Amino acid sequence: MDQLDGMRMFVRVAELESFSRCAEQLGIPKATLSAAIRRLEEHMGTRLLQRTTRRVQLTTDGQLCYARCRDLLADMEEFDGLFRQTGQIAGQLRVDMPSRMARHLVIPALPAFLAAHPALQLMLSSTDRRVDLVREGFDCVVRVGTLEPSSLVARPLGHYRQINCASAGYLAAHGVPQSLADLGQHRLIHYGSGQGRGEPGFEYLGEDERPATLPMGASLTVNDSESYLAAAQAGLGIIQIPRVGVESLLASGELVIILPAWQAPPLPIHALYAHRRHLAPRVQTFIHWLGALLTDALGEASGPAAP
Repeated sequence: MDQLDGMRMFVRVAELESFSRCAEQLGIPKATLSAAIRRLEEHMGTRLLQRTTRRVQLTTDGQLCYARCRDLLADMEEFDGLFRQTGQIAGQLRVDMPSRMARHLVIPALPAFLAAHPALQLMLSSTDRRVDLVREGFDCVVRVGTLEPSSLVARPLGHYRQINCASAGYLAAHGVPQSLADLGQHRLIHYGSGQGRGEPGFEYLGEDERPATLPMGASLTVNDSESYLAAAQAGLGIIQIPRVGVESLLASGELVIILPAWQAPPLPIHALYAHRRHLAPRVQTFIHWLGALLTDALGEASGPAAP
């Protein structure tokens, strides 16, 4: 077990490229971590990590050892749960997802999920920034929008259907646009990150169902979903947002749907995790539960593919 613990520590140091961050994440003294890595290197008979004042890098032997350690640890985790009762998952699960998804969909449904898996320790991070799954130690992350190229495995979970809307006060002051041509007299609130958006523009599906963008001026640029919605409520412009989570504002008339014939393309939702031969049962269970939850909430027939 000491050797397995040393392998786990070595993998985390290699991924984080830092003894300090690894020790902090694992909740152990840095000296304990250093001693464990030193014992592993002595056992292997080679140096695995090259330490500098700024970072820690894998040696040539360390790169080979890292790949083998990841596979062996994944095999051990699968073996450890081989004869356990189905559904009895345990351990710590670190997940990151967009803040509005966490607030409006996932957290309200968590009591039943955690009651079904009492031995699971869920650490839920909710942020709109693109976290580094490997360096920050997440088991999986949920991302909305176009994915950037990476080595991560992406599993589709569904789509957010979007609506165009603005506050009743904004429309009273600036008029209700009836066509794309009318948007020349209006301003957007620009969401600057998290959905693959660059320059401000009104996104829509053209007659051939291909995504298109009409350039528009922006009164404000934000980088998180709560500020995006708050800016619309303040009457600063038009937004394009998933309907989930704003139903009450639409029902009250505080927000008003506009240009329903020119909706923005649906936003794909993916669960991402590091490439491994075997995905930990707790991660598999969470992803399948989340896929079913999104299917029910979004009214889609699509869910996560089988691992």
